[in-house]
Amino acid sequence: MQRSKLLTQLLNLAVFIILEAAALTLLTGNAQLQRIWVARAAHGFMGTVWGSTRNISNYFQLKTVNRELAQDNTRLLQELVRSQEMLRRAKVDTMQFTQRPGFQMLGAEIVRISRSSQHNFFILNKGFEDGIREKSGVITRQGVVGIIDAVSAHYSYAFSIQNRDISISARIGAEGGRGILVWDGSSKDGALLKEIPLQYQYSPGDTVYTSGHSLLFPPDIPLGIAGASKVINGATNEIKVKLFQDPGSARFVTVVHNNSFDEIEEFRP
Repeated sequence: MQRSKLLTQLLNLAVFIILEAAALTLLTGNAQLQRIWVARAAHGFMGTVWGSTRNISNYFQLKTVNRELAQDNTRLLQELVRSQEMLRRAKVDTMQFTQRPGFQMLGAEIVRISRSSQHNFFILNKGFEDGIREKSGVITRQGVVGIIDAVSAHYSYAFSIQNRDISISARIGAEGGRGILVWDGSSKDGALLKEIPLQYQYSPGDTVYTSGHSLLFPPDIPLGIAGASKVINGATNEIKVKLFQDPGSARFVTVVHNNSFDEIEEFRP
């Protein structure tokens, strides 16, 4: 519609120019002064016409310019996405720990997570084609996040430590008692260290570590800080633990797998 209107205006302008040219031909045959006046008027008119023509040309070129700008924006966006992906991969790589004897470690990213029930889980963006295996631990530099339960070609399903069915072998202090660490069932960073024999002394503020008695996790991974305790059945302590890592906020993780897992499992009765 706009293009049709513009063509009509150009046609009217052309007719006007023809009529003006005919009139000017009659006028310029009379007197020198008139010829000068007409020449000046013609020059001014031509300047106006040329300016309008230039604007019309620029108008038709806008579509091409806008298309080129859109293409440039697309290229810039692609470069930005590539740069962000490189930074993301670099961050995943930096999450990998120094390889520990007997353990394979691979970086991964959590792409889906549940934290609204008593049986929370998460999904990783790596699967068996990337080297991920079932019965592997999932950790960060701040502690344990969960345990791999099932693996597909490109994704892994894991139970979160914020799951009432998950327990971890843990130790309080450098040489303290060993027990079972479980989620407290309510808080985002709270856990309970259970079955610590009463003869083992500890102080609130002591660090809790993985014990090394599990096939899933290397020893000495810091888990959290010990707090208040209570005696259970007159035989063991149950100690509150504030976890270093809130599993629900984790994103970049390291998957650890004990290369001797299957061989050691064969000794089970």
